[in-house]
Amino acid sequence: MNRAAYSETQPMTQNDDTSQPALPRGRLHEFHYRWQWHLKASPETLWPLVADTNRFNRDTGVPALKKQGAPLSNARRQLRLVRLGVAIEWEEEPFEWVRPLRYGVVRHYHSGPVEEMRITTELTPQTDGSTELTYQVWATPRNLFGLVAIPAQVGIISARAFARTFRAYDDIAVSGQSLIDIPGSVDFMPGGRERLITLCDRLLEQGAKPDIINHMRGLIEKGDDLALAKMQPYALADNWGLERRDVLEHHLMATRSGLLEMEWDVLCPSCRGTPMIGKSLGDISSEVHCETCNMDFKVNFERSVELSFHPNPSIRESQKAEFCIAGPQTTPHVVVQQLLPIGAERTVTPELQNGRYRLRTLGLRGGEYVRVASNGISDITLRASKIDGWPEGEVVISGSPTLRFKNSTDEEQLFILERLAWSDHAVTAAEVTVLQMFRDLFASEALRPGQQISVGSLAIVFTDLRGSTRLYNSIGDAPAFGLVMDHFDVLKEAITAEGGAVIKTIGDAVMAVFSRPAPALRAMLRAQAQFTDALGHHPVKLKAGIHYGPCIAVTLNDRLDYFGSTINKASRLEGFSSGEDVVISKDVYDDPEVDGLLHSGAFNAEVFETQIKGFDDQFALYRVSGQAQTQ
Repeated sequence: MNRAAYSETQPMTQNDDTSQPALPRGRLHEFHYRWQWHLKASPETLWPLVADTNRFNRDTGVPALKKQGAPLSNARRQLRLVRLGVAIEWEEEPFEWVRPLRYGVVRHYHSGPVEEMRITTELTPQTDGSTELTYQVWATPRNLFGLVAIPAQVGIISARAFARTFRAYDDIAVSGQSLIDIPGSVDFMPGGRERLITLCDRLLEQGAKPDIINHMRGLIEKGDDLALAKMQPYALADNWGLERRDVLEHHLMATRSGLLEMEWDVLCPSCRGTPMIGKSLGDISSEVHCETCNMDFKVNFERSVELSFHPNPSIRESQKAEFCIAGPQTTPHVVVQQLLPIGAERTVTPELQNGRYRLRTLGLRGGEYVRVASNGISDITLRASKIDGWPEGEVVISGSPTLRFKNSTDEEQLFILERLAWSDHAVTAAEVTVLQMFRDLFASEALRPGQQISVGSLAIVFTDLRGSTRLYNSIGDAPAFGLVMDHFDVLKEAITAEGGAVIKTIGDAVMAVFSRPAPALRAMLRAQAQFTDALGHHPVKLKAGIHYGPCIAVTLNDRLDYFGSTINKASRLEGFSSGEDVVISKDVYDDPEVDGLLHSGAFNAEVFETQIKGFDDQFALYRVSGQAQTQ
């Protein structure tokens, strides 16, 4: 049932009257509207839809808006839109929310018929798992036009749109659909549909998997603009029930064919906003400024750069317009955001998942770390103080705590409680740049000369041939050269199968990179076995060494490459290999996934200590041998 109420300054008793309310008795009095809907889905299920204020505004008929300059204090923003030919400008307070129960925003208008507007949404859980959703609007008119415009626009036109949209979101939530599944209005470019069909057919002829191509084609043909504006391969793979790597590689193939375009989003490590977007890696700088947080940060491929896709504009334009800025779902890792004046205290009761969190404010450096666990305390005061600073250590709280935020500073503070875990759906630059398909299809993708960007920890492999000189002498240059070329094919096939990439070849040697140590070890053991089988009686062995650690991405010889002490150490390890084993560092040996492989019974590992050229200390290394097993 839908219930609505209206008053000048105070809510009236709820009733079933959804008609236009009477005009206020006095001029410039505040209008107040209050609607309630009983929705079948739970607050947790509804929240990703209801709190996506960018989508909600679009779906309820709000025009696209534009930012006016940089953010102001505590993420306030100057915004502007045009409605019915009237330019409307305002200053927007930061959204406040407690996930998944409530959110709200206040807007102070500089022009147009409204002087101020406050909006709140509350999702109250019911005993049967459903939700009582309460949506309220307070609006103060600026002039006589506002006295007429507010009840007409908010009380009649928007009220109908609110009801329709919340009901639609409830149907989506109850059905278990994702936003990817929701069809939208489609506007192909001239000839766009024909290009889509032609390019999909061409990809199939080139060996692409029909089920993936059919899904991609269906999404581009029918998908919602906002979903197409940022296509995340891992999210799509999960939704379609397909392998993540397969879907990612098909997005890369589709980009090379002209069906899609890719985009590199640089994420602020604090607010996780997108202060920089690049069409290629060459557009990415090693240092970026975030206007919202008013801070500079160093870019990291592992945490700061995400790859996404959208349809080629010659086929279909995806929605780039913004209808709301910085709503709750813009930063879904933030579970609570509250703006507190000087000396204020506020109590919130969020629903939290187990894991690690951080409480911070935009005005103070650092933060307080919190862990949510079943044995945590249920009532705590968290204080922001310039004098005392943030407390050290980590406090453990329950999943349904009573949290009191206290602003003990001499300035207004925006309190932010955020999950530290990053999105599982993000395809990071660190992982995509180690894929052989990316290297093959986008060989020119590289950083600007002189740029150095951390890529986190990678598994670095170096190989070389033992006995290749004797091979050339024994069978002649031409046959020996053919065998060496065959060995490159064997290596590349084994590396590609495990999700790695060949970075470069140096004579008979190969440098390869993997995102994790275990796939690197499996690939090298498999390559050694296949190489031995292929050469038979020829006295040539494939030596291999693997090290795991932090790396720096650079551009060398117009190609994306890596350097650092991890690379230097890895390059020395293959020299200790006999060609019948893979030599790994202790960092590789201690990896949990590698530990599982070594204890599976299929591999042998023998430790030895040695000096590594260029390093002062003695190092423990391990010779691993055995039959590689495909996983």
